[in-house]
Amino acid sequence: MKTYEPPKEASHDSGTPADLLTFMTQSWAVPTGSVPTLAGRERFAARRQALGKLFPGDVLVIPTGHEKIRANDTNYRFRPGTDFYYLTGIHEPDCVLVLVPDGDAHRAIVFTEPNPGKSNSTFFTDRVKGELWVGPRLGVAATAARFGVESQPIDDLSTFINVTLGALPARLLRGLDDDAATIVVSSLDNDNALAAALSELRLIKDELEVAELRAAIAATKRGFDDVVRALPNAVTERVVEGIFNLRARVEGNDVGYSTIAASGPDACILHWVRNDRRIGSDDLLLLDAGVEAVSLYTADVTRTIPVSGTFTPAQREVYTLVWEAQRAAFDACKPGNDFLDPNAAAMRVLAHGLERLGILSSAEEALRDDKLFYKRYSLHNVSHMLGLDVHDCAKARAETYKFGRLEAGMVLTVEPGLYFQLDDLTVPERYRGIGVRIEDDVVITAGGYENLSAALPSEPDAVEEWVRSLCATIPEPWVVPAPE
Repeated sequence: MKTYEPPKEASHDSGTPADLLTFMTQSWAVPTGSVPTLAGRERFAARRQALGKLFPGDVLVIPTGHEKIRANDTNYRFRPGTDFYYLTGIHEPDCVLVLVPDGDAHRAIVFTEPNPGKSNSTFFTDRVKGELWVGPRLGVAATAARFGVESQPIDDLSTFINVTLGALPARLLRGLDDDAATIVVSSLDNDNALAAALSELRLIKDELEVAELRAAIAATKRGFDDVVRALPNAVTERVVEGIFNLRARVEGNDVGYSTIAASGPDACILHWVRNDRRIGSDDLLLLDAGVEAVSLYTADVTRTIPVSGTFTPAQREVYTLVWEAQRAAFDACKPGNDFLDPNAAAMRVLAHGLERLGILSSAEEALRDDKLFYKRYSLHNVSHMLGLDVHDCAKARAETYKFGRLEAGMVLTVEPGLYFQLDDLTVPERYRGIGVRIEDDVVITAGGYENLSAALPSEPDAVEEWVRSLCATIPEPWVVPAPE
């Protein structure tokens, strides 16, 4: 692994005289006190051992990744690699987890950035990693103490892989660290199997993971309430985005994905994140947003809201059809059912509803596997797994995910939608420009499912009452209520 070289002085800054270096590295208090241990760190250790048992005899290398440049010399806020976090609980960048065969188990080592302290001038000269610029790193010893895992300096990784481990077979989680990829000799097939195994370990959530998702969803509910209170004065979609994102930063790590604040015909664009349209008084607002907790578990909820507080007749027709499709999908959420059963149930309701609306000539024809004409208006399936990633477990094998069966502990979205484009001549004019999606997060239980986001209204009358009641409470849209 190449040795890190601090960046040169910025073009807009003055130099650093030798006397200043001497002055800056003197007379700093020595840190005292013990490092607090991470609560629940034994769960991370158990996950590491479960992964190791799937690959006995193999070295497993899982990086977290690095900060990414946003523009010139400014970076995006770092978010750790999902699989690395799942196995360690560590938030810092530039780390690599190595699991080394050790008898019948695996020895875990985290290679991490040292904290050189303030006797080394990089603490104030290094704009990328220096403590005075970006805050202190835990360092090697503190990482071991906090997370209960052996730690070594990141610059020793190359020697450890090439010399200490020698000819042991290795597998690498690809796509996160180009430096690690240059020192780990592995095959693409073996690496893909490692990535799939990590996704499949996350398919079933334990009770603490579900608790974190509950907390993220509860914060998301408060964020939606914030937006609804602001609707009377929310001039553009950017206002909606900003208000929700404030809640995400107040109560969580960030948003779990780019907030979709789509009004009017923008709602017909699935991943509309420009959020720059002026909101009309009779528009629907499709808000697809989720708070990512500090633990990185994220909510993913959508509500389609009449800005005026009342659906127009055409809007209500479309909305009610989507709501009924979601009820049908919920009924198919039970252990033992195929993962695709909720989608099939929802699409049957949507297709027959589209026939009633005069959009499809034959629902049964549209539902045939060689036709699927309903997809012109529904566009996407209704479910994906949810957890540390908004589209969680994405590298799991098809036979365990898409073509697998639902099991207790799985958390997934249920999100049917209908999208009628402004220029779609197959759609009656009164429906054109209407986009509706309703999305909830459910956990599969032994007896069926629990809707974790049920506190957010979704039935048409309840949505109207929600909007009217909250819009009447606080005339100033910038007030963010304290958490309940």
